[in-house]
Amino acid sequence: MSLEIKIPSVGESIVSGVLSVWHKQEGETVAPGDILFTLETDKVSTEITAEKAGVLHQPAAQGEEVKIGQVAAPLEEPGAGAPPPAPKEAQPQPAPAPVAPPAPKEERFTRKKMSPLRRKIAAQLVMAQQTAAILTTFNECDMSAVMDLRARLKDDFAKEHGVKLGFMSFFLKAAVAALKAVPGVNSRLDGEDLILNHYFDIGVAVGTERGLVVPVIRDADRKSFAQLEKDILVYAGAAREGKLRVEDLQGGVFTISNGGVYGSLMSTPILNPPQSGILGLHKIMERPIAVQGQVAIRPMMNLALSYDHRVVDGKEAVTFLIKVKEAIEDPARLLLDM
Repeated sequence: MSLEIKIPSVGESIVSGVLSVWHKQEGETVAPGDILFTLETDKVSTEITAEKAGVLHQPAAQGEEVKIGQVAAPLEEPGAGAPPPAPKEAQPQPAPAPVAPPAPKEERFTRKKMSPLRRKIAAQLVMAQQTAAILTTFNECDMSAVMDLRARLKDDFAKEHGVKLGFMSFFLKAAVAALKAVPGVNSRLDGEDLILNHYFDIGVAVGTERGLVVPVIRDADRKSFAQLEKDILVYAGAAREGKLRVEDLQGGVFTISNGGVYGSLMSTPILNPPQSGILGLHKIMERPIAVQGQVAIRPMMNLALSYDHRVVDGKEAVTFLIKVKEAIEDPARLLLDM
């Protein structure tokens, strides 16, 4: 008896995807729970597992775009007769050795289809530019205090909590403090209504081979530094392995994007609709600054806040960045909820 492996539903509003990788091959025996293939959609990549045992036959082509509910491959039950093999083709008679063709010219370009995730990212970016009045304001922060604190406590922190102390948890805490001080940034437009959020689910942009994804750290205001670092680690790993769920990417009120990990010194990040603000972090660079009338070399980071000017005024945006700057330059404020 032949069973059917169908493309399952992997989230609301997702109607198709790309069968990007087969983890089982033609004629291979499959056990329940085995990973069959990876389905890449415009939101996430999901590993699809076998529900029953059997032998895989005639799988859909790797890289093929498939619809939800479509049959990806028949699965023969164990012990059932396999489909008859295709008839052997007649063997060609020996022929004179062909003359070697001239070497092909080097191709000037390569054409390939965009992945569903890349298409979704492209559409989102264009939509954000066309539907919001995006403006960016800048500031800078001295990272000395955070770097000194981290250097002193990172070993004890790792020993106590089983996770490394990074910089992102400080910026998550600083962003929450700034959102509380400037609640207009924690809002969004819904038609003619302004929705003011009273919770702090913060998206953290993660770069993967398939494109940028933004998993959401839930209730960042209620979590410790250790809990935030653990969440970041889990989501970053899941993103790079293609194991994020659709719900992991939904419901954020604000986003932090760290272009500094790629060496960026300055950028104007694009909003993640329907959010009204995104904080861009950049590379830490030592440079001379004036400190109490003296020139000092300090590790400095440029900060950028892109915001929807329909919702957020310039004064609010500047105040938001100042609050982030103050929290990073004096991290004791984060412990005192200031």
